[in-house]
Amino acid sequence: MTARLQKILSQWGIASRRQAEQLILAGRVRVNGEIAKLGQTAEPTTDRIEVDGRLITSQTRPETVYLLLNKPVGVVSTCFDPQGRPTVLELLPPQLRDCEGIHPVGRLDINSSGALLLTNDGDLTFRLTHPSHCISKTYSVWVQGQPTNAVINAWRNGIDLDGQDTLPAQVAVVKYQDDRTLLKIVLTEGRNRQIRRVATQLGHPVLQLHRTRIGNISIDGDCSLSIGSHRHLRLAELQSLQSGDRLKLDSQT
Repeated sequence: MTARLQKILSQWGIASRRQAEQLILAGRVRVNGEIAKLGQTAEPTTDRIEVDGRLITSQTRPETVYLLLNKPVGVVSTCFDPQGRPTVLELLPPQLRDCEGIHPVGRLDINSSGALLLTNDGDLTFRLTHPSHCISKTYSVWVQGQPTNAVINAWRNGIDLDGQDTLPAQVAVVKYQDDRTLLKIVLTEGRNRQIRRVATQLGHPVLQLHRTRIGNISIDGDCSLSIGSHRHLRLAELQSLQSGDRLKLDSQT
């Protein structure tokens, strides 16, 4: 079946759709000997598709891998960092690190820790990172000071960021400790550094941010992960992602 090249490359585990677009733009993809163009379509069963001179065939299609990682602070959520900082792939054993097309799904900034998905299933990555998917993510966040009820309610209802309000969120005080507060925050959107930016805007900068859950996939509980460790997703967890289970905010405890 004819499809766009970036979709073919993601479905075949070569790269995420975004990464596939970059490969095409860089002139690293050829179709029937000609340099491919962004938006070009192809038929994978009849067209000759090459990436960096390597022919892509059904025999070279890698086995799909789905991992949950507990990312440490100080590690970047990319496959390669031009600044030479450690990446999440370096936390994996060689047999997984070298798995064709494996990449993080979304990002946690370098100063944040916690749950991060990695896969070589580019189609799943595209669905999970598309704004329409709205999968919930749960965070344990220490902020400076003690937010008032008015501040907490404002955060719950939405705050203007770059001219657009954030979606409603669950924000609950877990405990106070000296001049800082531990919050549990559940979001269904993921704008760049959203929690940190909202917290700063409300006058309570983030001191520590740790993601504990993506949808119903947790780094705690019976399959808990220590910092820097990983595990393969269980079948039920994978099925919940593939089925587009949005896990609405009111289902979170």
